[in-house]
Amino acid sequence: MNPSEAAALVQPVDTLGMGLGPANPPTLLSALSERSDWEDLLVGGALVLGLYGLFEHPGVRYHAGFFGPAERYYASIGANVELVPAGFRRFAPILKKLAPRIMMVHATPPGSDGRVSLSLHHGATYDELIAAGRDPNRILMVETSPHLPWTSSLQDQPNTIPLELIDILVEGDAVPFELPASVAAPADDAIAELAAGLIPDGATLQTGIGSIPTKVAERLAAGPGGGYGIHSEMLTDGLMQLHLAGKVTNADKGIFPGRSVTTFALGSAELYTWLDHNEDVVFAPVSLVNDPMVISANDRLISINGAIAIDLYGQIVADCVDGRQISGVGGHEDFVVGAGLETDDTSLVCLSSTIEVAGVLTSRIYPVLPAGGVVSTPRHHTGTIVTEFGAADVTGLTVRERALALAGIAHPQFREELLAAADRLGRP
Repeated sequence: MNPSEAAALVQPVDTLGMGLGPANPPTLLSALSERSDWEDLLVGGALVLGLYGLFEHPGVRYHAGFFGPAERYYASIGANVELVPAGFRRFAPILKKLAPRIMMVHATPPGSDGRVSLSLHHGATYDELIAAGRDPNRILMVETSPHLPWTSSLQDQPNTIPLELIDILVEGDAVPFELPASVAAPADDAIAELAAGLIPDGATLQTGIGSIPTKVAERLAAGPGGGYGIHSEMLTDGLMQLHLAGKVTNADKGIFPGRSVTTFALGSAELYTWLDHNEDVVFAPVSLVNDPMVISANDRLISINGAIAIDLYGQIVADCVDGRQISGVGGHEDFVVGAGLETDDTSLVCLSSTIEVAGVLTSRIYPVLPAGGVVSTPRHHTGTIVTEFGAADVTGLTVRERALALAGIAHPQFREELLAAADRLGRP
């Protein structure tokens, strides 16, 4: 069908399911945005990579598992967009519970084997896509694009769908979304240098989104070390650069040897070209990639993620500021947990020690989280915190000891106050 014909199959009162980010079909979303007859359309998805009038319609409700710039915009104008709090692994059971009548996805044109590749996203939707294709009362819509790379998968975890399961196929021509480069904060270089110094040769790496993980990867690519493995929820340009620099061998991972493992990719056009038919990188479901037990099975797993704030108890805020949703839990907690299950693994959560709010320098390390600070990762999972003033490994420390360690890497302007508060924690 053409996009308008496919969009016409969605009823004014209906349920529609999508995946995260690069899984979302842009041409179909544009076609749905041309309609104005929505009465109660419930859309389940995450991290829409563009602005579509569909989500501004008063008859459309968008339940998002992860916020990006688009979701923050929709929320700012009063659209019916709300967060469904859940880690990435829980997207699948939540989608199954919703059981949307229509599932949509972005994929490659079919290959000679009569299958389309889910390309840049395996994620949490594969089972529900297959279920929709097999159910005569549901609809599986696939929008294809020749610009999407054909990506590899594990032998027993395919990221392809056979044509016979697809109810509606729309031939599109959309170019995959390119992620803009992160804006670096003044302290990011110092933090990245400290973090890179904690990564041994042969480590298996996970990096999150943002300037600091990217800078860490750049330092490792340019440095003398090597023999790294990759097991990362998100495949980034930084991890590609590590590959291109000859630093990735995946020889000593202990699990999935010889292959970099991920569940979705988001970055530059160069990254997408590099991934096309690249058998060194496999896309697997998030239920496997983000399983803490699988994560911990990697040898010398080093997880590198960012945060917005932390308190002296070690409670980490990574997705919400002053009650405003910024992103989502994603896989943050999964990798912090997984990296804490083995003594040779390390979770590095990196953040600058301060932020300027209304012209006032404010500490991002608090005695206790202020009102509106929603915990993304609880204190009992926290491993190593890195600021521009040092690294504090709080593993195995008492409440008071970890508080003193965290106060010790705060900005000097706030350190004395935080040390005094830290000395009181954990005491009767």
